[in-house]
Amino acid sequence: MIFQDNIIKQYLKNVYFIAGTPCGGKTTVSRALAKQYGIPVYDIDERFPEHQAMSDPASQPAMNKSFRDADEFFGRSVAEYKAWLLKNTREQLDFVLLDLMRISKDRIVLCDCHLTLEQAAQITDPSHVAFMLKKPENLVDEYCNRPDHQGFSDFIHSATDFEKAKATCNETLLSLNAKYYEDVKASGYFCVDRADGLSVEETVALTAKHFGFDRLTQVFRVEKDTPFAAEFLKFVENCSWTEVRDHIAGLVRSWEFTDWETMFAAVKDGKIIGMASLLKTDYYPLPEIFPWVSCVFVEKEHRGDRISGALIDAANRYAKEQGFTKTYIPTEYTGLYERYGYTYIKDIVNYGGGTDRLYVKEL
Repeated sequence: MIFQDNIIKQYLKNVYFIAGTPCGGKTTVSRALAKQYGIPVYDIDERFPEHQAMSDPASQPAMNKSFRDADEFFGRSVAEYKAWLLKNTREQLDFVLLDLMRISKDRIVLCDCHLTLEQAAQITDPSHVAFMLKKPENLVDEYCNRPDHQGFSDFIHSATDFEKAKATCNETLLSLNAKYYEDVKASGYFCVDRADGLSVEETVALTAKHFGFDRLTQVFRVEKDTPFAAEFLKFVENCSWTEVRDHIAGLVRSWEFTDWETMFAAVKDGKIIGMASLLKTDYYPLPEIFPWVSCVFVEKEHRGDRISGALIDAANRYAKEQGFTKTYIPTEYTGLYERYGYTYIKDIVNYGGGTDRLYVKEL
């Protein structure tokens, strides 16, 4: 089955790709953008074992090729090594694209990946891809010195002749990326070369502007006794959620939060437009159930912009950082929180005697 490029682009309209050469800064920039803007990162290298398990040796031979040890892996010729890397990346791309279509349906996703210029043109708009570059010389030393590449470092150092293995790897990466490096720089695509000497912060800011993220809504955790907390309190006191705003305002005013409990605020163009909380208890006599993602609210004029999802994602990331493996959301609606990955458990009765639906999400 073949999908036309325009169809693929439409289904990937919420995906922003960060590609480039090895050690160009793809992972650093994508993680920094994710943290700053509350956007999930899809890392294709992390997904490889999952895709390999689903693959078929006849259809994806490169992904299923096994090697006895480092000597066999690095003992190939540069041409053989390069061909295998290219085939491996191309075979995995089908899995990656289907994953991205699924997870980006209702939210923006960052993809830390390997893309050729041809592939980028086929699957996405130039405004949705950024290339992070480093001149591909002596990459092995820098690659091995990174904590997140310890596995590769251990593997290449296990070769009988490490220097020979290193030379083969460096020559392969140079052969694979030298022309790519020059072609990307001459292509007109947005790119940042580490030789330009920009800091991570400067690179992230430029990339965010290219993607239009600087116009996105950002989510911040509200911290006690800060100017932002005072601004947040004013928002709550004047929000249109009249049924509960006084209660929430009281909680914030006296800061009736303990341990890990907290509030989150969505900010757009310097103005707070929504909120959410992570609490130990909610409006239900169920002390054994926690934490609750609660108080999810977005001002009417900003609804439909996936801001609720950003708030919920922020609350769930924070909950995971606190060691929780799941969160709960109560609601009277059906089909609302399912889109954010929540699953219905059962009906529950609140303190007012009303019945709501309880949802859970595994983190």
